[in-house]
Amino acid sequence: MGLMSKILGGGQSRTAEDYVELDLDDASASSAEAAMQVHIAEVNDQADAIDIKDAVYDGDIVIADITRLRTSDSTVEHIVDELRQVAQEVDGDIVRKGDDQIIITPTGVHISREKLGQRA
Repeated sequence: MGLMSKILGGGQSRTAEDYVELDLDDASASSAEAAMQVHIAEVNDQADAIDIKDAVYDGDIVIADITRLRTSDSTVEHIVDELRQVAQEVDGDIVRKGDDQIIITPTGVHISREKLGQRA
């Protein structure tokens, strides 16, 4: 299973212990601070959308896990609509991956709708 499959797929609930910090001692010591971060978020209710919106407004990418919400619940659609509006305001992008994840990007970052390795 590839790294992105572990992050984006699998259907299993992940915990902080599932993530391994890689040793960057071999990397260049003069590396600059990253201009953008990728955040992983779990959405349990409407209040969690605030942190996601703040991160996108700050220019970061957010992968939000919405499995804790019922897909038929109107809360999910309300949160998705709020996040869609944020993506539109910052000229970013938003996609829903299945019923359990939403990816929101800031200005200048487009999410491809084509899966790697699969040509139409």
